[in-house]
Amino acid sequence: MGLLENIKEPNDIKQYDENDWQQLAYEIRQFLIKNISKTGGHLASNLGCVELTMALHLVLNLPEDKIIWDVGHQSYTHKILTGRQSGFEHLRQYGGMSGFPKRTESETDVFETGHSSTSISAAIGIAKAKELKGEDSAVVAVIGDGSFTGGLAYEALNNLSRLKSSCMIVLNDNEMSIDENVGGMSNYLNKIRVGQAYNEVKSGVEKGLLNIPAIGEPIAKIVKRGKDSIKGLLIPGMFFEDLGITYIGPIDGHDIGQLVDTFMAALKLKRPVVVHVKTVKGKGYKYAEKHPNYFHGVKPFDIQTGKVYDKQPKMTNTGVFGRKMIALGEIYPNLIGITAAMATGTGLDKFGNVYPDRFFDVGIAEQHAVTFAAGLATQGMIPVVAIYSSFLQRAYDQILHDVCLQKLHVVFAIDRSGLVGEDGATHQGIFDTGYLTGIPNMTVIAPKNRYELTKALEFAVEYDGPIAVKYSKGYAYYGLKEQLAPIEYGKSELLFSGKRIALIAVGNMVEEAYEVYETLKEEGVDITLVNARFIKPLDEEMLMKLATEHEIIITVEEHVYQGGYGEAVSAFYVNKGITHLTVKNIAIDDTFVEHGSVGELRSMLGIDKDGVLETIRRMM
Repeated sequence: MGLLENIKEPNDIKQYDENDWQQLAYEIRQFLIKNISKTGGHLASNLGCVELTMALHLVLNLPEDKIIWDVGHQSYTHKILTGRQSGFEHLRQYGGMSGFPKRTESETDVFETGHSSTSISAAIGIAKAKELKGEDSAVVAVIGDGSFTGGLAYEALNNLSRLKSSCMIVLNDNEMSIDENVGGMSNYLNKIRVGQAYNEVKSGVEKGLLNIPAIGEPIAKIVKRGKDSIKGLLIPGMFFEDLGITYIGPIDGHDIGQLVDTFMAALKLKRPVVVHVKTVKGKGYKYAEKHPNYFHGVKPFDIQTGKVYDKQPKMTNTGVFGRKMIALGEIYPNLIGITAAMATGTGLDKFGNVYPDRFFDVGIAEQHAVTFAAGLATQGMIPVVAIYSSFLQRAYDQILHDVCLQKLHVVFAIDRSGLVGEDGATHQGIFDTGYLTGIPNMTVIAPKNRYELTKALEFAVEYDGPIAVKYSKGYAYYGLKEQLAPIEYGKSELLFSGKRIALIAVGNMVEEAYEVYETLKEEGVDITLVNARFIKPLDEEMLMKLATEHEIIITVEEHVYQGGYGEAVSAFYVNKGITHLTVKNIAIDDTFVEHGSVGELRSMLGIDKDGVLETIRRMM
């Protein structure tokens, strides 16, 4: 019987002594590889922090002590050690266990995460609350070096030293985010990594002095008082110590004994401490170690070969965007590609390979990416900012003030717009229409297929002003190739003319709507099908025409109703005083959508083909 089988509750790991730790770490890694190969998930990051997580669970007393996992996709070992092994059978699947910390799953999941750079701020809040309540339990934030490129982490560090109680920040340094880290913080950590000699020299000097009879101890104390200046010479920057935060490290993130000793010592200090832990992303599985990007978030795969079963041979929207950017880069020498630690995920890495001088990955810094683009635009450049829909939310203020207020020509390529599936509530791109269309001067296009996506990008690059092109994760829809009217500003596309009912679909929902149209046509029911294309501005001329020729208008979109296209259409008809018309909006209710496949989620939400058909038949 394996050691892992006896881990059923939080703190059960403490039944094992140091002689068992390596075996338990091995069993955890084998468990992760076996289960994630079946369900898919975040493999490399979890393999890299097995020992780190074990050490925390050995030192802390959960749930009284608190662990906050930045981003949270590296919390699988934490879930295993808190008795959730059975949940991995349905990890990230509809109705199954989340791939991120979830407060409803366990008391030991203290803070729900999914976006980066939040953990230190949350930890400070929790620690301050404990101070105010007179509680003496520990608070630990685990944050990756990639997340340290996010501005919120710096804001939190600026306030961390004000705490009067224990708060340990574990910097899990694997030199990776989704893509390789970039920028000044990455360079700073590189210098610290090679500064290990300082700790060894200091330790040796102190030991040597203490061995000198009579005078050794006083001299050692003098040297220790001067350690800040010595350390400043040997480790450039001393960033954390200059902020009033004790810094320890870097230490080997795969040496459980050293981790346990260091964590215990750090927590005894009763003040804010950063423990710098060096780990290997993907450790223990050769394919993940060699290709950590590929195994960051991986689909089900063959353990023996490391190859994904479903390679999705069809072209993705991301792939279409990446190829088109290269083509546009040849035509427009002032075209700039910008992303925020998502070069591969957005397809901009290909553009960067061809035009390295015109490609900028700014790290996990969406706010900077947008204002950086605004600055470029003032000088005649055409910046294309490619960021996932859910992450672009973080730069709302910059979009509003720095781009739209100045009417600057910045193109937003919004990947993962709509439901993204298994990553769950923190990643669903179902709010972008709402947060974009409420901003003056912004134009928003939602292409229906891969061909319209390329034309929309051409239009966006030529357009003079803020403009967003939003498209879904996954394969690029090939249907309706013959129906591709030239893109005119603010104009929708009439796909098929019918009677009584007009169905207006937005972006990736045109595919579902077309299947609805085909089904009804076979049943002898003719409806009108419209591709909204422009979410903002509304095609008022088209809407008025539909109102005069139909009794019922139905909109369908993969977005929440509040602030969505359908709500705008309904408001338009109300403001025009059109009362004879029945308007029905098919959209997502006022809710956060949990994880599951896109098909399962659409069905659950009633926005898939069957849901739309049911609505139409009921209204007929």
